[in-house]
Amino acid sequence: MAEQARIYTLKNQHTKLETKIETENSRPYPDELLVTKLKREKLKVKDELAQLHAL
Repeated sequence: MAEQARIYTLKNQHTKLETKIETENSRPYPDELLVTKLKREKLKVKDELAQLHAL
């Protein structure tokens, strides 16, 4: 049960990060450092999701 809640939370976090990345990239002069940071966070979330699905 707790694992399902964690998966839900991670998927939600992944979606929010994707939205932030898209928003920043749609600006005339996106902050590339912020975009890079957000992409790294998104990748960490994706990796954790993959580990949970592998169990």
